[in-house]
Amino acid sequence: MVDAYKILLERGFIQRYTHHTTEALPSLLAEEGVRCYVGYDGSASSLHVGHLLSVMALVHLHSKGHCPIVLVGGATTMIGDPSGKRQARKMLEPEEVERNTKAISRQLARYFQGREEVIYVNNADWLGRITLVDFLRQVGSRFTIAEMLTTEAYKTRLEKGLSFLEFSYQLFQAYDFWYLYKNYDCKLQIGGDDQWGNICAGVDLIRRLEGAQVEGLTLPLLLTASGTKMGKTEQGAIWLDPDRTSPYEFYQFWRNTHDQDVERFLKYFTFLPMEEIRKLAQLQGSDIRKAKEVLAFEATKITHGEGEAKKAQKAAHSLFYSASEGSEAIPSLSISPQKLSGGFCAIDAFILAGLCKSRGEVRRKAKEGGLYLNGKKLTDPFYALQREDFPSGEMLLRFGKKKYFRLLLEEN
Repeated sequence: MVDAYKILLERGFIQRYTHHTTEALPSLLAEEGVRCYVGYDGSASSLHVGHLLSVMALVHLHSKGHCPIVLVGGATTMIGDPSGKRQARKMLEPEEVERNTKAISRQLARYFQGREEVIYVNNADWLGRITLVDFLRQVGSRFTIAEMLTTEAYKTRLEKGLSFLEFSYQLFQAYDFWYLYKNYDCKLQIGGDDQWGNICAGVDLIRRLEGAQVEGLTLPLLLTASGTKMGKTEQGAIWLDPDRTSPYEFYQFWRNTHDQDVERFLKYFTFLPMEEIRKLAQLQGSDIRKAKEVLAFEATKITHGEGEAKKAQKAAHSLFYSASEGSEAIPSLSISPQKLSGGFCAIDAFILAGLCKSRGEVRRKAKEGGLYLNGKKLTDPFYALQREDFPSGEMLLRFGKKKYFRLLLEEN
């Protein structure tokens, strides 16, 4: 049986880990039932594709008998992690943070359905109880300003302004690791490579308070071959919540993966055996599309279920929605027939569908030949839509080669 460390290594999950001995992490993961945690903040009501790598790492570890601890930051979200941020995060109201953390907990639970030995915690349960004086005496006394300022996130932000609120974030995350070690015997923290300083602080705090050795592991920061941040598009983030990014859009995101990223993403975001991934990675030219379709289907299945993945696959294979068995997977919106009598134009339809952000973008894209109505190239953005444009009560809008939207006409 392949051990947990080897799985993470051969799939490219390991960026760096704490302690000078190269055998520290392999030795820890060779033990049985190691408790390991990842923290997720509640700054939004959903996680996005950029969070998936840590989720997949936890699922791989769990499949080898280790116990994931999934932490949502009900308290630390109120502070805001400055890591990777050029300016301070917007401060959220407590009610919004609570809603977000509950939504994220439900979302994360989907990836562990049917799996035992998964622990869910919220750091508001312990950080909300400790007094400021007690925290500063217990934790603040163990760190110097000089060593904290070596953290990359702090060095970057000092010149542009760093509040004491954000400066304290590292100490709270360190306390989380110590709390989970004391109360849950947690010995491994996992996070993105931008979390290196925060993770090391937790490792140091446990050593200073308990004299114990624990480990920290960082995952690669996800950049595409074009240098853009993983999960970001011109239209915004690719969310894991189907109400914010539909399964079809999610599928299309993976299907549009750059050729150079396909093998890496198959390793990261699917559970396919490595032998099969290596075969898919050998495909060249137009055949690489087959590997992209496998990636899209497998990634969508993991997040949205096999049923939604099949619907998205059918829709993606369809040239026109009228001939598509899977057209219901394409995002849609209903409009009233009365709207057509009020001079509802193609330019309005593309903005309503969210395919274009402004009238100027519609005009520009139409001039470039990149917009389509029912499979026909749009030449006049101000064309007034008619009932005849809605055969069977539907119209298909298309942006470029791969982005579709269905406009439905309500019945009288």
